[in-house]
Amino acid sequence: MDATLDLPARPSRPAVSAGRLWRGGLRWLNAQVRLRRCTLGRRVTLWGRPHVNASGEIALGDNVTVHSFLSRVQLSAGEGARLSVGEGTYINNGTVLSARDEVRIGAGCQIATGVIVMDSDFHAVGDLDAAGKTAPIVIGDGVWLATRATVLKGVTIGEGAVVAAGAVVTKDVAPYTVVAGVPARPIRSLR
Repeated sequence: MDATLDLPARPSRPAVSAGRLWRGGLRWLNAQVRLRRCTLGRRVTLWGRPHVNASGEIALGDNVTVHSFLSRVQLSAGEGARLSVGEGTYINNGTVLSARDEVRIGAGCQIATGVIVMDSDFHAVGDLDAAGKTAPIVIGDGVWLATRATVLKGVTIGEGAVVAAGAVVTKDVAPYTVVAGVPARPIRSLR
């Protein structure tokens, strides 16, 4: 009696690659449809459905990846405003990027779950009908904004900086510096 076990054949390497290409193509197509009011670079991919308000200009560079399937990413540029994201940047679930003047995010940045970047107060304190203050935000190349970090108006974050989870950035951050706390303060140099 022959006791051989019939196991299914392992998929060959090309079959796995074809599946990966197929899924990548679907994510690219999803970006073309759901981000159609934005200016897109090459190979921008999108998982899920973001909320997009493009009264102004929203530009995503080459190889930007947006994950918006567990909680929706919000991309917003008010009238006359500009939101730009550099190439190779990763935007995770539940992130809010809101520009009423300008928000500029560099290349190769990592934006974790639930990050908020807003360049405006939207309204004055105590008077919901009065316009709030607005100032541009600039985030350098290779910055990591950890889970639930908040970046407020008028801030510049230098290249290679890290903003710790839950930090609220109200002042400029030097390049290659780790900041943490509320308000965020430097805790370590990365050089």
